[in-house]
Amino acid sequence: MTETVGPQTPAVARDGILGLLRAGGVLVLTGAGVSTASGIPDYRGPQGSWRKHRPMTYQEFRHDPAARHRYWARSYIGWRHLNRAEPNRAHRALAAFERAGRVAGVVTQNVDGLHAAAGTRNLVTLHGDLDKVMCLNCGAVEGRSNLDERLAQANPGYAEAVAHDPSTVNPDGDIELDGRWVERFHMVGCLVCGSVELKPDVVYFGESVPAERKDRATAMLAGARSLLVLGSSLAVMSGFRFVLDAGRAGKPVGIVNQGPTRGDSRAHWRWRTDVGEALEELSSELGSPRPEGTR
Repeated sequence: MTETVGPQTPAVARDGILGLLRAGGVLVLTGAGVSTASGIPDYRGPQGSWRKHRPMTYQEFRHDPAARHRYWARSYIGWRHLNRAEPNRAHRALAAFERAGRVAGVVTQNVDGLHAAAGTRNLVTLHGDLDKVMCLNCGAVEGRSNLDERLAQANPGYAEAVAHDPSTVNPDGDIELDGRWVERFHMVGCLVCGSVELKPDVVYFGESVPAERKDRATAMLAGARSLLVLGSSLAVMSGFRFVLDAGRAGKPVGIVNQGPTRGDSRAHWRWRTDVGEALEELSSELGSPRPEGTR
């Protein structure tokens, strides 16, 4: 992502965003940069996995059995890393802001479940949640943990035998894996119809956000006083459109991200810093209650 507007001093950006939170009713839109401190890499940051990993597309997953099998072999290993991730100070701070009435709700582009784990209640998971799996053949839904147990039974000793680098885990749970391990992996079928056409309940590239989620997120923005974007380059239109809609509605926009974003030219305040550090500083200034899980 290249610069589109000149830099803004940290003090000016911080004070502007502080004003949004003091006024309350802020809708927060989060991206992968909020979860990096939990050990989950982002796609487009300086070390983003986009530079070395091409995410699965919906068409490929839906119509290419070999690609789908490869995904599940790799995700079976990568899931172990994501499933151990814990909410970090950014997730906890946002939950505390919500309890204090400063944040009206959170719309997240992440699929890791960490906002819910931190206690955020008014939450829309725009791109879904890796914790659920759906059958493309009959529509049945199964918990990912339950599927994982069935995969472990079908692949005894597999996870323990595969050597992998945790740094190669991607935000969607995929991981780099040698082809011979993909061939050795055994996929299980749907509990209802037996089909192996199982898909994580997440929005893939080339797939549309479900209308119900989109409508709920849109209603949240309509009821908010302002929009605060955290840890997202806004490269994907499903996220960027919130900045566009906020601008059309005359709502102020603040962005906290370590690098430039697609929405910089439309934002009133742009704070280039670590999201966790920014939220900690804002919490201190506002005198908000300490996030749960801190001492």
